Amino acid sequence: MTDAREPVPDPDFRPHRVVVLALDGLLPFELGIPHRIFGRPRDTHGRHLYEVVTCALREPGPVRTDADFTVDVPHGPEALATADTVIVPASYKLGPVYEEGVLTAELAAALARIRPGTRIASICTGVFVLAAAGYLDGRRATTHWAETDRLQRLFPKIEVDPDVLFIDDGDVLTSAGVAAGIDLCLHMLRRDHGTAVANAAARRTVVPPHRDGGQAQYIERPVPDPAQTTTARARGWALARLHEPLQLRDMAARESMSVRTFTRRFREETGISPGQWLTQRRVERACRLLESTDLSVDQVARDAGFGTAQSMRQHLQTALGVTPTAYRRTFRTEAGTGAEADTGEPVASRT
Repeated sequence: MTDAREPVPDPDFRPHRVVVLALDGLLPFELGIPHRIFGRPRDTHGRHLYEVVTCALREPGPVRTDADFTVDVPHGPEALATADTVIVPASYKLGPVYEEGVLTAELAAALARIRPGTRIASICTGVFVLAAAGYLDGRRATTHWAETDRLQRLFPKIEVDPDVLFIDDGDVLTSAGVAAGIDLCLHMLRRDHGTAVANAAARRTVVPPHRDGGQAQYIERPVPDPAQTTTARARGWALARLHEPLQLRDMAARESMSVRTFTRRFREETGISPGQWLTQRRVERACRLLESTDLSVDQVARDAGFGTAQSMRQHLQTALGVTPTAYRRTFRTEAGTGAEADTGEPVASRT
């Protein structure tokens, strides 16, 4: 006899369809990122949460890369009309899109197939396609740090931020160069299904679930003295004590530095201030506790180091746009819901 509590699969379930637009001159590494991040997550019934397909601009067939090989793309631009999310990776063959900020007729016709309300994202210089199509007018956006000046010059209606790894502007998202596409896709996965699913995907990919700082820290600069003291020990010490009221002077003391020197060194290494870093780590801890425990909101706030539920509510609202209660209601694992990590264990899923 079937256990009455056994979850029943939703007969109307349909995986979220991610369509990746492969343009001539594409970077193979970036093309593979969406498949790697979205291709594995499953729900508790073993069903893939996403379906990832690749489409060419003209018709199915070989597409040139920036390497010494082509990729055989199985779909034509008609696949864009079926997408829930469209991702445009970088290409070194954007022609007038990159040089003049205008779409070719062929590219404009392909993008016109995208349904209203579809989530659209770019990796690296794929942002020039989104910008030329008008998706970014009046919005914040980013791209590879070496291309931010060009992006701003060609598209003055965009607020270009050169210092971040990615920007989430709701239905349109942009990322910095190359590996920042991983950060962006993990963020979308986290937004769709919670931190546990995103963390599982990060572990499979052997990358951190969330990187500190922004792309400014990767801009070419003099190599630091290898004997120079870092702030890593202080960060590890703080992570083990997030529930405590941590002071900047205490973190600096762990490295035997003055507060001023520690703050400067910390920002050089992470791209953000110690206070911003602590807030990010506390938000992440709060999210994990809201997803995976039955602790009250007040207790979660104390364990995450926010002290009060009101303080945590303000920080989650700023970082995620939701209250703790709404976050828990969205991502809390319950009987009959949830997604699987690569171990097969149920974890949080959007309901």
